[in-house]
Amino acid sequence: MTGNGQIALAPGLSLQTLLRLAKPDAVKQLVGSGTIAVLEQLDPGLLEPQKLAELAIRLLDAESALKTAEQRDLIINLLPLPKARELAGRLDVADGRSLYADLKQAAGAKTALPILYSFFGVVREERAPGHINPDQGSVPVQYGLFDHQRKAADRVMAALETAPRKTILHMPTGSGKTRTAMHIVARHLTGGEPTLVVWLAQNAELLEQAADEFEKAWSHLGNRSIGLTRFWGNRSPDLLAVRDGLLVGGLGKMRALDQREPNTLLRIADRTSLVVVDEAHQAIAPTYAAVISALHSKRARTGLLGLTATPGRSWSNIAEDARLSAFFDGRKVALEVEGYSDPVSFLIAEGYLARPQFSTLNAEAGLELSDTDIHMLADAIEVPDELLDRLGADVKRNLRIVAAAEDLAARHKRVIVFTPSVTSARLVSAVLFARGYDTDIVTGETGQGERERIIRRFKSSAPQPMILCNFGVLTTGFDAPAISAALIARPTRSLVLYSQMVGRATRGIRAGGNASAEIVTVTDPGLPGFGDMADAFTNWEDVWHEPS
Repeated sequence: MTGNGQIALAPGLSLQTLLRLAKPDAVKQLVGSGTIAVLEQLDPGLLEPQKLAELAIRLLDAESALKTAEQRDLIINLLPLPKARELAGRLDVADGRSLYADLKQAAGAKTALPILYSFFGVVREERAPGHINPDQGSVPVQYGLFDHQRKAADRVMAALETAPRKTILHMPTGSGKTRTAMHIVARHLTGGEPTLVVWLAQNAELLEQAADEFEKAWSHLGNRSIGLTRFWGNRSPDLLAVRDGLLVGGLGKMRALDQREPNTLLRIADRTSLVVVDEAHQAIAPTYAAVISALHSKRARTGLLGLTATPGRSWSNIAEDARLSAFFDGRKVALEVEGYSDPVSFLIAEGYLARPQFSTLNAEAGLELSDTDIHMLADAIEVPDELLDRLGADVKRNLRIVAAAEDLAARHKRVIVFTPSVTSARLVSAVLFARGYDTDIVTGETGQGERERIIRRFKSSAPQPMILCNFGVLTTGFDAPAISAALIARPTRSLVLYSQMVGRATRGIRAGGNASAEIVTVTDPGLPGFGDMADAFTNWEDVWHEPS
């Protein structure tokens, strides 16, 4: 009796203690023959009495075991007689010859479960309530667009639905041009089937990027299984079997096909409802314009979409820029953001593009321009290869490039260097390597497999700083967001090319890149150069108009 006259409950027996006291055969029966067989195969030593008891404690969920008749009966069978009588007192079961049978029957009542939990020392933890869907919520998107990208995509779709069904999508490098275009392609493909979209680009990096991005986009945006055909380099798919999906083709390979099998190109055109030209400022090159026109003009309703960050062919040749505009009927959809004079400022302010810090490095090269050189420069659209080769061989200039690259590597994990020639790229990389830097080189002479290996390593998350020297490649189709510094040691008169080189280092935080970027441009006496890129976006506006 307690002080207040109530009968005190006996202490019971915890299930853990009961299992430690029980005979091994009884514990095995409770654990189950299947589990015992597995333990025997793993390690027979686990079935030693002490180890078996501890394993049983871990294997059994006390709450579940006491709710299940078969296991509950086995547990009651394990009770020593004094404890069985103690439990009988709690369950109001008479102590007689059929004590254990009567206990099992009484333990099956719903009202008995709390008593069993108390007796066997089971502390019931408060369970978290089941998941209840909120009245209102949001559904995350797996391949979404930002507001400014969606608005641009909508305007492009509207332009492609009205004659002449042509337009250029003008978005700065790093602003998600490819992703926006893939939404347009997916919407087009889901709007009618079967149908074919042809995506054209000049180099392997751009083509591979497009194919990979389409696979990702279609897995989230598509409405059916669809074909993806790669046609560049050494790839030779059966083009006549392509009827529904995306054909990613190299412009050079498509031109060769047109010259070799013009009827094949025309049969592809019969199935094509949209042609996309990446880096569209190349579209009017004589070697490519005929292919693009053949694919686009075969059917009246076929659309033509150009993609570019720089909708011009040159810096100051208005006639060339006007030809490009005329090819797309002067129609262009540019990224627009209310409250900003140009989208570049918005993209930097909002973290889509890294905030660039521009600086120049005076090469003080030994290269002296002759009167012939000066006249040649005045007449040329781009800096002649002969001058680039002479710059690339200049020892003093190359040493300045090495010093600048080392300076950038002290502050940045990934640095890309654009050299004026293959010779310069090799020399700069060799000197940097000899001085202990992790450096590689990629040029047009680098084999495809080796190029992919070098780029994959450069894009890895390895912690050490890396410097990648290149000439003639990696200005387009090369997306390595970790790059935060670019050393532009190749002089150019092309604002297009300069913009592309700068763009390799200006991926912003919201695009998986960096908050800021450092752009160092090597300047040479008498040779052209550029600086701030904000003006580049509007450089060609005089030859374009927005579609209504």
